[in-house]
Amino acid sequence: MKIARLETWHDRFVCFVRVTADTGASGWGQTSTYNADITAAVFHRQVAPWALGADTFPIEPLIERIEEREHKFPGSYRCRALAGLDTALWDLRGRVEGKPVVTLLGGAPRRLRAYASSMRRDITPADEAARLVHLRDSYGFDAFKWRVGAECGHDLDEWPGRTEAVVPEVARALGAGVAKLVDANSGFSPRRAIEVGRLLETEGVGHYEEPCPYWKLEETKQVADALDLDVTGGEQDWDFATWARMIEMRAVDVVQPDVMYMGGIARTLRVAQMAARAGLPCTPHSANLSLVTLCTMHLLGALPNPGKYLELSIEGRDYYPWQEGLFVNDPYRVTDGHVTIPSEPGWGAEVNPQWLERAEYRLSSPSR
Repeated sequence: MKIARLETWHDRFVCFVRVTADTGASGWGQTSTYNADITAAVFHRQVAPWALGADTFPIEPLIERIEEREHKFPGSYRCRALAGLDTALWDLRGRVEGKPVVTLLGGAPRRLRAYASSMRRDITPADEAARLVHLRDSYGFDAFKWRVGAECGHDLDEWPGRTEAVVPEVARALGAGVAKLVDANSGFSPRRAIEVGRLLETEGVGHYEEPCPYWKLEETKQVADALDLDVTGGEQDWDFATWARMIEMRAVDVVQPDVMYMGGIARTLRVAQMAARAGLPCTPHSANLSLVTLCTMHLLGALPNPGKYLELSIEGRDYYPWQEGLFVNDPYRVTDGHVTIPSEPGWGAEVNPQWLERAEYRLSSPSR
């Protein structure tokens, strides 16, 4: 089969991609979220021309070939756009073969333990504790992540004293038998990160995400070497040379590539395999309820070195209004703190036609 048409539907936040083969078979994917209108332009200018007319499978050689053709444009936007092609091709293959993507990757549909992931820093410790306890009691979650510090905060907190207040308040409210994770989003210097890390260890937190500016691997390594809990990171990174260095120097204890930031499943698998050879687990980043989390579910179900859980955002329309109404079905139903990898062909989700009607449309085909 050859790629005959590439279509996108986008708003500012989300861009869905449909790939259609010369047989008429099609599959759905998504570029990375945020500034998706810009990513859609990159997709049609710098990805589609190299993909049209190419074989649909295998997928990884095509992704590598496009990277070579666009070698003068390395970086985030190229990878964000490539993710749209990659994920659409995996869905196409699954639909053609009548298999879920997880099976194509060597795994099988199953339940996955999820951690309820808070994205908010504009919330008091008491209110954060209350809503996480509610989720524990209502949906059976036994793992939670909340925010400390300020994003790229240079040791300044979201407001003075918030970190020292929110860590014990939430940790103690959730109680024993619950996995506790925090995310600093590049907020601290090594000195401050280690200081906060000691507090985390005292309160039973076992996962400390991106404590230092993510591009300063040596600083993150200082924190990892100083603490007993797991220091994690990598969500922002797309470059394989950076990944190789991060893994070789043991800057983190757990790698966290993002399927969409990385450029799709094929490239993310390479990172997971690099980590597996080094004996490190992979807990991918999936911080919203667009297609990224569903792709991550299929990926986790097939990894030889999966982390302990799936990141599942708890934020709804009040925080992420743009993620409402993306799918006809709900692929993220939670039962006893678990979600289930769909067994339907492809990703197992159908994009909502009503959302598509409101989005901006663009087509790339051999005649256009």
